[in-house]
Amino acid sequence: MHSREYEPVICFETHVELKTKSKLFCNCAVTHKARPNTQICPVCTGQPGALPVLNKKAVEYAVRAGLALNCAINTRSRFARKNYFYPDLPKGYQISQYELPFCEDGYLEITGDDGRPYTVGIKRIHLEEDAGKLVHSASSFEESEYSLVDYNRSSVPLLEIVTDHERNPLRSVREAKAYLEKLRQVLKYIDISDCVIERGQFRCDVNVSVRPKGSSHFGNRAEIKNMASFKFITDALQYEIQRQVELIESGKEVPQETRLFDETKKITLPMRTKEDAPDYRYFPDPDLVEVELEPGFIESIEKTMPELPDQRVRRVIDAYGISKSDALILTKDRNVINFFETCASTCSNPKKLCNWIIKDLFKLLNDASLTIESSPVAAEDFSRLVNLISRGEITEHMARAILEEMFVTGEGPEAVIERKGLKPIKDAERLEEILGEVVSDNPDIVSQIKAGDTKPLNYLMGQVMKRTGGRADPRTVRKLLAEKIKS
Repeated sequence: MHSREYEPVICFETHVELKTKSKLFCNCAVTHKARPNTQICPVCTGQPGALPVLNKKAVEYAVRAGLALNCAINTRSRFARKNYFYPDLPKGYQISQYELPFCEDGYLEITGDDGRPYTVGIKRIHLEEDAGKLVHSASSFEESEYSLVDYNRSSVPLLEIVTDHERNPLRSVREAKAYLEKLRQVLKYIDISDCVIERGQFRCDVNVSVRPKGSSHFGNRAEIKNMASFKFITDALQYEIQRQVELIESGKEVPQETRLFDETKKITLPMRTKEDAPDYRYFPDPDLVEVELEPGFIESIEKTMPELPDQRVRRVIDAYGISKSDALILTKDRNVINFFETCASTCSNPKKLCNWIIKDLFKLLNDASLTIESSPVAAEDFSRLVNLISRGEITEHMARAILEEMFVTGEGPEAVIERKGLKPIKDAERLEEILGEVVSDNPDIVSQIKAGDTKPLNYLMGQVMKRTGGRADPRTVRKLLAEKIKS
C-alpha cells in the first residue's frame, strides 16, 4: 500500500502504415509479399543524387485522418530531416515533419473510466517515411550472430498520430486500450490503412509518467518503443506504472529514458537515454519544397468522407430500432455493419437479423477462423433465412441446422431445405397424432403437470421435437400440448 495515490499520464505516438500503392517518395510498390530487397530503387535506399517526389495520395490520406480526428488542417506544411543512425536507415536520416505538420489540435472521443464521454487530445498528425527492417539470425538481437537488412519497407508512407500530454491525456490503462481500439476502428472506417497489427501496420511508442493524484506537474516519462500488440501494451503499462511509483516512493528519481518490453518476463528494460527534439537535429529537407494545400483540395476530401463509427451507431439505432449495445457490436467492424445493412435492405425483421448475426453467424465465423468478408453465406441468402424464421415457415431450431449447412456449401436456404427435407410439419392431423403418442407414453409426467407443476411440460416438448426432427413450431407444440393435457 502506497502512502499517496498516484495517477499515470499516458500518451501514444502511433505509427500507421498507409495503404498507398507506391512509397512516399518514389514509385516502388508497397507490398508485404515480395522477396527481400526486390521493391527498392535509388530514392528509397538513399543513393547519392536521387531526389524524392511526394506521393499525393499519402497527403490525401493524412488530411482524411485529420478530418476524422477533428484536427485543424494546415494549408502550409513542410518536411524535415530527422537525423539518427541505425543499420536499416540507409540515408542516415528519416524524412519526417517537425514545425509544420499536416494536422494539429484534434481529439478523439472515447468512453472514460467514469462511463462518460472523454475527449483525448490529439497534438499532431504528420507524414513520414518508414525505415527498413532488420532480420536477425536468432530470435533476439542479443543472441544473433549476424543481422540482415531488408529495404523493401524503406520509405513506405507512415502516418504518426501523437496524443497531447497536456490536453486531456489518457488517465488509465483501460482508457489507453479504449483509445487504441477506437483509433484503429476510425482509421479502418476511413479506409486509409488496413491496420493489420501482425504486419506492423499499426504500432506504437508508449510514453508514460506518474504523478500524485490531483497534481498538475508532469513527471519524467519513459518511452516504450515499438509496441505492436494491445495485450503487450497493457502489460507494459501496468508494469511501468508500478515501477515508477515504487521509485518515487523510495525517494528516487524516475530517469527520462527509452525502454523495451520483454514479452516473456512482462517487464520493461532500459534501452537508452530518452532523446529530445534537439538530439535529432531537425532541419527542413532541402530536396522537398513546402506543401501548400488549396482549399478546394481539402473540400474535395471532406465531401468524400464516409460515416464515422459514432455517426453510424446513432444512425443504425434510429433506422433499425436495435439497442445501443447491439449497434456498438455491429459497428465495431465496418465490414460487419455493411453486411447487416445489406441484409436489412431485404429483411423484414432487423432486430431478429441483428440477433442472428451476433449469436449464430459470429459463432460459425469464429469457429472457422473467418472474417465476415470471407463468409460462405451471402448477405442476400442470410436475409432470406431470417425472413423464413420471421414468417414462421421454419423453426429457429431448423434454421440453425440450415445455416450450418449453408455455411458449408454456400447454398441458399431454400436449396438446403429442399435437399435435406427440412420443410416444417404443417399437417395438423399428423402433429396431433405425434402429440397423442407422446402424452400416452408419459402418463407420470402428465400427472405432474395436471397437479400444477408446469416444468415437466418442457420434457414433453422435447420428445415432440425429437419425433418431428425439429420440424414442428415450438410455440404451436406448447399450446397444443397444454390444451391436450387440460382436456
